[in-house]
Amino acid sequence: MIFREMKAEELAWNPFLQIGKGWFLVTAGTKEKCNGMTVSWGGLGVWWGRNTATVYIRKNRFTKTLIDAGERFTISAMPESCRMALGYMGSHSGWDGDKWQAAGLTPMEVEGTAAPEEAGVILVCRKLLAAELPEASFIEPGMKERWYGGKDEGNYHTMYIAEIEKVLVKA
Repeated sequence: MIFREMKAEELAWNPFLQIGKGWFLVTAGTKEKCNGMTVSWGGLGVWWGRNTATVYIRKNRFTKTLIDAGERFTISAMPESCRMALGYMGSHSGWDGDKWQAAGLTPMEVEGTAAPEEAGVILVCRKLLAAELPEASFIEPGMKERWYGGKDEGNYHTMYIAEIEKVLVKA
C-alpha cells in the first residue's frame, strides 16, 4: 500500500468522533510478531511541547506486552469497511492465535513496528510515558465498579503517552 506523510497539525478529525465512535487499532511489535487491538479510550494533544497520542491498555492484553517491549507502536484509523475486523480485534486475544488472519487484516512494517495495510491514517508513536492507573488514583465514585468489576476485577489500565513522530495517510 502507498502512504504519504503529512503533519499532525493537518489532521482534520474530530478526535471525539474518531476515537470514541470510529475506533483506533493500536498495533505493536514487528511485522513478523505483532498484535493489534481496538481501542476507544484515548486522546490526541500536546504534552511536553510535542504532538502526542494517549492510549489506555489493560494489563492482561497481549498487545501491552509488545508495547512494553518496544520503543514504538502505531495507532491506525480504519475505514468503515473494516468495522467487523475491528470488532474482532477488540474482542479476541492475541494470546490465543493470529488475530490478523482471523480478522482479514494484513500487518505491514512501518518505522520498525507494524500497522495494518488497510488503515486510512497511521500515527507512528514513540513512547514517552507509561503509568499504571491504580484504584487509589480514582477520584470519580463508581468507576471501579463500572470498569473494573466482575471479570475485570483488578485488570487496570496502563496509560501510555507517546510522541506522534509521523503521520501516514493512504495515498
